[in-house]
Parts: sequence; structure tokens; C-alpha cells
Amino acid sequence: MNNDPETPTLGKAARVFLFRLRLAHPEITLVWADSAYGGELIAWARQRLRLTVKTVNRPKTKGFVLLPKRWVVERSISWIMRARRNCRDYEKLPQHSEAHLAWTVMALMPRRLTKPVADWREPTPPPPPPQPPLRIKLRPWTARLTSAPQ
Repeated sequence: MNNDPETPTLGKAARVFLFRLRLAHPEITLVWADSAYGGELIAWARQRLRLTVKTVNRPKTKGFVLLPKRWVVERSISWIMRARRNCRDYEKLPQHSEAHLAWTVMALMPRRLTKPVADWREPTPPPPPPQPPLRIKLRPWTARLTSAPQ
């Protein structure tokens, strides 16, 4: 095991989280995690909870590299952090912070789910060509409609 003092706490928190996730949503079978959660946690989740934990490892290259599935998490966190109260740690109890996170997601999801989507089944016909505007020519002896000069 790693001698890092935060690793046991990280593993305990991950186990509690995965256990609560399994109780609340038994239909979830695949969990993506950071490479820090590898090792014993993967075997524990497979054996005890029947969950598959896949870790996303960083490539050896330097600079910015897009990691698979990571952008989904980052985008979701940015949506949640738009709510001012979630950006600051005002709450004394973790249950209050959890309630505010749930409140934010409940406000976001109806907007995301009801966003209009283009109909992909039938292409729309092209619009008809524009008609030239009509101009009225008035002469002393007659009035007639003609198309406007272009």
C-alpha cells in the first residue's frame, strides 16, 4: 500500500461513495474514476458491489491532452458551480451542501431535458425563393401592378 497519508482516507471515502451509489442506483454497473482510485478499490468494488471501476490514466506526454470521459465530468461540475452558493463553503454540515447540490441539479436538468432538438428523421424542404416586391405605378389615366426593378 502507498505510504501517502491521504490514500487510506481517499480509499475509505470512495468505498462509502460507491456503496451509497450501489444502494441508490443498482442499475449502474460501470464507474469511471481517476487513476488515484486504482488498485485495491477496483478489486473491492468488483468483489463486494459487482461494479466495474475503470480508471482513466494520464498519458506520458507533456502539455494538454484530452482524457476520455474526463470532459463530461468537468462540464457537469462547471454547470453546478455556476450556482453561487455551491462555489463557496458556507455550510457547516455536509448534508446542507449535498442538499444545495441536489437543488442545483434539479434546476438544471429540466432545462437540459426540454431543450429543443432538431428533427433528424425527415429533412426540411428548402425555403421557396423570395418573390420580388410589387410596386404600384400610378399614371394619370391608369394604375397597374408590376414587379419591382432589380
